[in-house]
Amino acid sequence: MDIQLKRGLLDVCVLAAIKNEDSYGYKIIKDMKPYVELSESTLYTILKRLEAASMLTVRTAEHDGRLRKYYRITGAGLRRIEAFKAEWKEVISIYRFVCKEDNNA
Repeated sequence: MDIQLKRGLLDVCVLAAIKNEDSYGYKIIKDMKPYVELSESTLYTILKRLEAASMLTVRTAEHDGRLRKYYRITGAGLRRIEAFKAEWKEVISIYRFVCKEDNNA
């Protein structure tokens, strides 16, 4: 898969994982696991990129005597999910066009 396409898809997946509630790294990976495998190093790179783009915010809180970073989606992050949904309709249309000859065989 094209690396830029995959990068964009993973960004939206991470945003979707925190859409309904604040979350932290391990839980994000666990929530995404049924759909996509994601390493910790890849996740934290994505989280930093999304924070830099103001699509999420980070807060630190103590949990079981340790500090844990919690991530919250912002309005910009929610708008990115909505834009992805609109863009994906076009991607599906292109996919159907590319595969249409396969269905006629």
